[in-house]
Amino acid sequence: MEFLFAAPALPLDEAGKYVAGAYVVFVVLLVVYVAIMAAKLQRIERDLREVAAIAEDRKAAPEREAEEAASHV
Repeated sequence: MEFLFAAPALPLDEAGKYVAGAYVVFVVLLVVYVAIMAAKLQRIERDLREVAAIAEDRKAAPEREAEEAASHV
């Protein structure tokens, strides 16, 4: 345990590279996450539009059948 505290700190010129690299990795991961969430949202919206269209068709089907039956009489 003692040798962990005895390890010298990185000089700032070397540590800055690692800090910048960590920030770049973090930003890249964040952009990838946002892109995945946007793709999921688009897919959910598309599926929701399809479900709404099916519901509208089912709602309109009895009305169309009633109109067709009335026109054949």
